[in-house]
Amino acid sequence: MPKKINHDLRKEKILKTALDVFAREGYKDSNLSLIAHECGISRPTIYQYFKDKEEIYYFAVKLVTGRMFKKYADYAWSNDENAMDRIFWICNDVLEYGIAHLAELSSLVDVMILMKREGTDFNKVILKRTAKLNILFKRLLRQGKDAGDIVSDINIEEITEHITFLLESFCLEAVFLGAENLDKSKDIIYRYLFIYKK
Repeated sequence: MPKKINHDLRKEKILKTALDVFAREGYKDSNLSLIAHECGISRPTIYQYFKDKEEIYYFAVKLVTGRMFKKYADYAWSNDENAMDRIFWICNDVLEYGIAHLAELSSLVDVMILMKREGTDFNKVILKRTAKLNILFKRLLRQGKDAGDIVSDINIEEITEHITFLLESFCLEAVFLGAENLDKSKDIIYRYLFIYKK
């Protein structure tokens, strides 16, 4: 009797393994044969799930960011802390996650640079993957404003852009300069957010 295969689990294993390979080898030097070998499957089997390395990378990023967003949404709506405290907790966790997975973050930057050179606008992919987080920040800011926890004359769109820009900048700094400034980065975000807290 043939062995029954859980295709969802296999697809997730390919994605997780691919992230490890990309982080270790770099995106450019990774290939489907290596990913297949480390998954314990054949290269043709990978083609049953993904058309190429770029698609694997896109879905791997989607898997990670989707799980992170679920964690942040669950946290944001499961407690009654001040909105700015919740936003800071999320920002803090993003930075901690980035540092804990610095090789994967470096691989993501490598992919972005490589695709930019090839004429692909990876920025659209990043914007799509972070859109839910931006919406979450906006909702929290509105909630805080309505509750009187945040100063009333704020521009929610602008503050959301600033938060996103700070997170992106600190993640890039960690990739290129190392994780030594994590506490400084957290402090800058903390000081920025709490300008608006009542």
